[in-house]
Amino acid sequence: MTHVFSEKVYEGKAKVIHSIEGKTNLVGMKFKDHLTAFNGEKFLELAGKGKLNCAIATFIFEYLKENKVKTHFIETISEDEMVVDQVKVIPLEVVVRNRLAGSLAKKFSKEEGQALPMPLVEFFYKDDDLGDPFVSDDQIVALELTEEPELLPMLKTKALQVNALLIPLFDRAGISLVDFKLEFGKDRDGELVLADEITPDSCRLWDKATGEKMDKDRFRRDLGSVLEKYQEVLNRLKQAKEKDS
Repeated sequence: MTHVFSEKVYEGKAKVIHSIEGKTNLVGMKFKDHLTAFNGEKFLELAGKGKLNCAIATFIFEYLKENKVKTHFIETISEDEMVVDQVKVIPLEVVVRNRLAGSLAKKFSKEEGQALPMPLVEFFYKDDDLGDPFVSDDQIVALELTEEPELLPMLKTKALQVNALLIPLFDRAGISLVDFKLEFGKDRDGELVLADEITPDSCRLWDKATGEKMDKDRFRRDLGSVLEKYQEVLNRLKQAKEKDS
């Protein structure tokens, strides 16, 4: 089936959402060549980055689908475009941490890389003007930051389910899944589904042997070779899948 992208309905830092001609329950998602950090304060346009993220997101969504995880993904229709279910996004970022890194390590003056005794799930309120602040479960309820606070336990459960599937996927590729961000929404049937993307933009991925960073921290910390490392992530995932088959 041919899907024709129509008018732009939303543009974020890394993707543009389009309506689709003749489809009210689907939208088109185009991955941009933009790299941003620190809530948009740092910016770079990097040709080819959108195609790589689209390919990586496609690979991971298809893997999750094979493992019975419901997502908004329908199909990829070009090198940087995919069709997804239209969902009502829950305004919370769900972050899963397997190791100390980034803001958490800095907050407690800890060295990066320490394995946590159990995965840590945190919520952040999606609001660019506020800098997407951390929020506790009680703050979410008391401040009415979501219309359905009863979903919080389910969000944690689903995030941990995804984590349990992604850890061995990346492990087979020689990559440590340090932490990552998820977003969820409700589809037209009211079912909670995984939305947005899972790419090196939204994950911390370290080479298991060397500890080398293979994610957006290469841009945040001016390490260079961003495209090369994103491409390496994709290549390793594909090679690991070929070995398993």
